[in-house]
This record gives sequence, C-alpha cells and structure tokens, in this order.
Amino acid sequence: MTRYEPTIGMEVHAQLMTQTKLFCNCSTQFGHEPNSNICPVCSGQPGALPVLNQKAVEFAIRVGLALDCQIRSESVFARKNYFYPDLPKGYQISQFDKPICENGYLDIVTDGKIKRIRIHRIHIEEDAGKLLHQGAASIKGATHSLVDLNRACTPLIEIVTEPDIASAAQARAYMEKLHSIVVALGVCDGNMEEGSLRGDANVSIKPVGSEKLGTRTETKNLNSFRFVEQAITYEIGRQTQVLEAGGVIVQETRTFDSDTGETHAMRSKEEAHDYRYFPEPDLLPLLINAEWLDQIKSS
Repeated sequence: MTRYEPTIGMEVHAQLMTQTKLFCNCSTQFGHEPNSNICPVCSGQPGALPVLNQKAVEFAIRVGLALDCQIRSESVFARKNYFYPDLPKGYQISQFDKPICENGYLDIVTDGKIKRIRIHRIHIEEDAGKLLHQGAASIKGATHSLVDLNRACTPLIEIVTEPDIASAAQARAYMEKLHSIVVALGVCDGNMEEGSLRGDANVSIKPVGSEKLGTRTETKNLNSFRFVEQAITYEIGRQTQVLEAGGVIVQETRTFDSDTGETHAMRSKEEAHDYRYFPEPDLLPLLINAEWLDQIKSS
C-alpha cells in the first residue's frame, strides 16, 4: 500500500432490545419457529397500519446522546422502496432527510493514538426478514432460498459514520467500542452471531495525496469484529489489484465469505434516489419534547 490509501465509512445496524416489534405487538424473541412471530402489520398485508414503539425511540435517543449527537425535535419516517424476497411490503419504513440523531462522534484508540470518527447520522428503521439459502453454505452457489419473516419489522438503529476511517484496524476498533457502548446502555444485546449488531463497510481507495475519493463498494452484514477487519483488508487489496491492472472499480454491493476470507459481488449499488424515498403517509412526524429528552438524559 504505497501508491494508494483507503477511505472507509461504516454503517452499523443495532437491533434494539424491545419486547415487541417497531410497528406491531409481535415478539422480537430470537429462535422461534420460522414465520411464527408475524401479524398483518409485519407481514405486509394490505390495509394494516403501523403504530410506533415508543421504547424504540427512547433507545435511539440514548445512543444519540452517548455519541454526542444533536437530537432532532422533529424527525420524519419515510418509505424506502426496493423489491427483495424478505421485504414483504415492497418498501422499508426508515428515515431519510430528517433522521432522529445527527452530527456526533466516537473517539477510538489505535496504535496508541486517538482517532475521532464523526457520526453522520443515526436513524430508526425496521428490519427485513431473513433469507435461508439452500443448496450451498452461503448465497454463492445456493439453488433456492426460504423466507422467514420473524425478523421483519424488528426495530433497528443505523449508525452511519463519515468516511473518516483509514484502515481495517481502525474499523475493527470502532466496531468494538460501539459494541461496548450500545451494550452498556442496555439498548442492544450485542449478539453479533444472531445478527443483533452487524456492520456494512464502504471501502474505496485513492492515490496517496489525492483529494478525490475513489469508487466505493459496500460489503454487507459483517457479524464479527474479525470479519470486519478481514473483509476490509481483502477489499483494499482487491481494489488495488484491479487498479494496478488498469481496470476500474465497479460501485456494487458485495458479500463476505468467511471460509475463504474473500468478498464477492452481489448486485449493483443503488444511489439514494433509486429508492424513491417519500414521507411515510401512515405515520405522523415524530416530535421529541424537551421534558422527555431531559428524562432520557438523566437515565
């Protein structure tokens, strides 16, 4: 790594430890029979209406305060439109231009030095279901997939950094410290093996000294600290080889194979406008008054 330097941003999904889902009363307990914790709301039946879980909002604010974010007095839910087998409504209820938390930071220590990682935003959203790939150990080579909607509508927060991370080791240190914070706050159990905390790594490389960022790839659903470091290390090396050979980096979503330590292309990477965001018509704007915010701070 003499000619190129990496630029890395992390998007971390933390499942909130509420007893029920984000917009319905179904249980969030892990390990039940497939498609047993579902109802008309979380399975996307026509006419079913969402009702927001207040405890999930409180947990999101707790994390925002711990990361020195600004808490919006008014935030808005939006529909993120895409079509995938484990997304029963054909859209995900998330937040877009008005997230609940913005402009925070988290300081990490690597190689004996303090590094500040800026937090761009934290937003609340519902999880999708789970695809169980059949015929192979992973999605690569699978012959078909089964859909379990027990996880659909489970409350998440997505914590998005600025592209301030400069190495795989820094990314791992960031994930480890963030894990310790959300567990200490009591908002997430931190069980990465069950998917309670998982990271997406946005990786690009650029010539040393260049101000222009390279084309990024996003490696999804990294569910251990070791996998975060391995996937980013591999992706930096892969992109370097492509550029050294005179090729171009394709903006795409990739998956990590923990058996081989390699990433593989899944699909082209969308831009925000491809999701056709618009305000969720079935939910009012979320208003946070000063009194409730002070109560959460004091707790």
